[in-house]
Amino acid sequence: MDDIILDRKQYLMISFSRSGESSEGVAVLKQALVQYPGQIRHLVVTCNASSTMASLPGVFTIKLDDAVNDRGLAMTSSFSNMVIAGQFLAHVHAPHLYAPLLQSLVQMGETLLPEAANTAASLAKRKFSRVCFLGTGSLQAVAQESALKVLELNAGKIATLAESPLGLRHGPMSFLNKETLVVAYLSSNDYRRQYELDLLEEIRSKDLCGEILVVAPHITDHIRKLTQSTLALNAPSDFPDACRAPVDVIAGQLLALFFAIENGITPDTPSDGAITRVVSHVKIYPPAGRNTTK
Repeated sequence: MDDIILDRKQYLMISFSRSGESSEGVAVLKQALVQYPGQIRHLVVTCNASSTMASLPGVFTIKLDDAVNDRGLAMTSSFSNMVIAGQFLAHVHAPHLYAPLLQSLVQMGETLLPEAANTAASLAKRKFSRVCFLGTGSLQAVAQESALKVLELNAGKIATLAESPLGLRHGPMSFLNKETLVVAYLSSNDYRRQYELDLLEEIRSKDLCGEILVVAPHITDHIRKLTQSTLALNAPSDFPDACRAPVDVIAGQLLALFFAIENGITPDTPSDGAITRVVSHVKIYPPAGRNTTK
């Protein structure tokens, strides 16, 4: 924390934690309370109202509904709802601006869910051994979360990669082969989308992968020429990429689920012990030069 906390500056630390019990999350919060008692104020966003982080003195907590406190190993509904909580916090001084965005997310999600489930189930039967997720800007974060979900729910049996469309050309494209599914989250921004589509055209022309799945605000003729595997969000024309994560990630989460089923893995408990639902076994050391309790 000494690297990022400047003297004579006031801070708000926002901690996102589904369980509120992760060893390092609890430790960071406790250390900040001890080391910077008057300099940092704390906000915890969690799905576990009775957690250690939510119960610490001097901490303000946003406790999400228990319905989104995932019981399985991989976080899905908790992730989406904590993102929505974060988006609302970004609009905290003008919540009326976020209300229509949230309503659009709900509508897009309700429409996408059954179609995405059918598409994911169909693609999972093709036994891909690799999945490459692509996204630009905030959609690269969606790609990263999707890659993590496929990796977790399949106990590492499917190799995953998350990249930006421009970044993929600089070496990571060597990851692609005929057993790879490429999933592209296309931007709603016309300028960005030109580069994204150029990459997909190159992948298709070089026959570098087994299949391309495109997730886009709307499906155009250009996209249909590249692939028949598409998912349309039916997003409002002005809907920002920065707010799309909770609905786009549904595609990645469902791919993870149906790949696990096809691989004979129980999605709620896919790991053989390598990872756990709550990371609670991290040994915590006192910060260098400080006499704090373990």
